[in-house]
Amino acid sequence: MRGHEQLLADIRKRIPEVAPQEAFALQACGAALIDVREQDEISDGTAAGAMTLSRAFLELRIEALVPDLDRPILVMCASGLRSLLAADNLARLGYTSVRSVSGGFVRWKAERLPIESREVLDATARDRYSRHLRVPEIGESGQLKLARSKVLIVGAGGLGSPAAFYLAAAGVGTIGLVDDDLVERSNLQRQILHTDARVGTPKIVSGRLTLEALNPDVHVIGHQTRLTKDNVEEIFEGYDVVVDGSDNFPTRYLINDACVKTGIPNVYGAVMRFEGQASVFWPSRPNHRGPCYRCLFPEPPSASNSPSCAEAGVVGVLPGIVGLLQANEAIKVLLNIGEPLTGRVLSFDALQGSFSEFRFAPDPACPHCSKGRQFPGYTDYEQFCAVQA
Repeated sequence: MRGHEQLLADIRKRIPEVAPQEAFALQACGAALIDVREQDEISDGTAAGAMTLSRAFLELRIEALVPDLDRPILVMCASGLRSLLAADNLARLGYTSVRSVSGGFVRWKAERLPIESREVLDATARDRYSRHLRVPEIGESGQLKLARSKVLIVGAGGLGSPAAFYLAAAGVGTIGLVDDDLVERSNLQRQILHTDARVGTPKIVSGRLTLEALNPDVHVIGHQTRLTKDNVEEIFEGYDVVVDGSDNFPTRYLINDACVKTGIPNVYGAVMRFEGQASVFWPSRPNHRGPCYRCLFPEPPSASNSPSCAEAGVVGVLPGIVGLLQANEAIKVLLNIGEPLTGRVLSFDALQGSFSEFRFAPDPACPHCSKGRQFPGYTDYEQFCAVQA
């Protein structure tokens, strides 16, 4: 008997094999069905309800999929040979009830058991996002989810530039840019979407050129307009997350109020001189209600306490740091991983090179997001901020 045949014979003494019909019954009783074929094989479909985990990453990622060592596991490949090897390794890892599906997916399909098609990344995407695919919290399913996601970025300036750049690089399928300004040379110290050759070009046009050159698969939608109470809901429609890259209080309050009304998470950022901050305002967050911007800042500060970046200045790298924090928060929200900055403001001091955080709870009397309150409607935000200031 040749070496590999002897190996399989030895494994069969340790690992039970079950026919697809029996595996289907065990799966219905709670057993985990793991398909260890490669992604190009799964493009033809897999057993309904199966977890897909390629053989190359099985030992590294199985604990994330099946943390209970006593849960029965059924391992499937194409024909039933690789699944024997994989099942043997799972038993060595400490799983107490492991079986291999005899005949694999070929036999499962031939016996007309339930199958389902799986959307998979093509070869180009697998190459582009190969580092994401190695991260258990993302993997192929997360990457496909990013491809289906839509993020709206208000402002293609200092904050919006790095946020858009890295969200496009990460593979977010649709990115909307809202901005009515033209590229100015003074923007280039921090607004990395734009180039000197594009001075005088609309920012959304320049931004689209940069993002599509970086990742041709990303669909960039330009909204060359100023956000107002009359167009905000129409522009927000269909987006999963809004990234606030604005630089003025009327727009920040408008974004907040529209996000509260529509239930869209609001990823906030602000910069000034050497200081920046980021947070996620999400009152409609499932099972974990967060505050809105008005819970933290019910009214605008005075004009003397809130000069613009044009007046006070900003070190060029700071918007990059905060914009990347916003991109990171947007990805966490889209993939439902980690803990977003809801109820927390993360502050960065560029001079000290230090981060600090403070927590705050939803305001139970907030006129916009408190429970049971009817949305009070939009205001004249330019006038509102001027009067309050």
